[in-house]
Amino acid sequence: MAKTALVVDDSTTMREMVSYSLKEAGFETLTAGDGQQALDVLQGKSVDLIISDLNMPVMDGLTFIKNARQREELKGVPILMLTTESQASMKEQGKAAGATGWLVKPFNPEMLLKVIAKVVP
Repeated sequence: MAKTALVVDDSTTMREMVSYSLKEAGFETLTAGDGQQALDVLQGKSVDLIISDLNMPVMDGLTFIKNARQREELKGVPILMLTTESQASMKEQGKAAGATGWLVKPFNPEMLLKVIAKVVP
């Protein structure tokens, strides 16, 4: 059975690029354009991985993670931040919010899949 990943990014191109890489690795993907849409998409759905941008309209990635971590069914789901932000202080904020890992754009699909392999058994 294929694992499912949710890709959250306000850039359609980035969502498509990440989804393509994940599908090539055997994942099924769900997508959302911001944190609020992601929470809506997750209603009644089970996912094995979430990859989220940080800076998005409506609800940013940190707020999304904080909300997601309050849901019992999402507490153990790995959440990777994929963002242009590379400052240590932002990474600390992500970790405090509940992010499992932090990747900086532009991403290398091979590196993304290596990181995913470490957090998704």
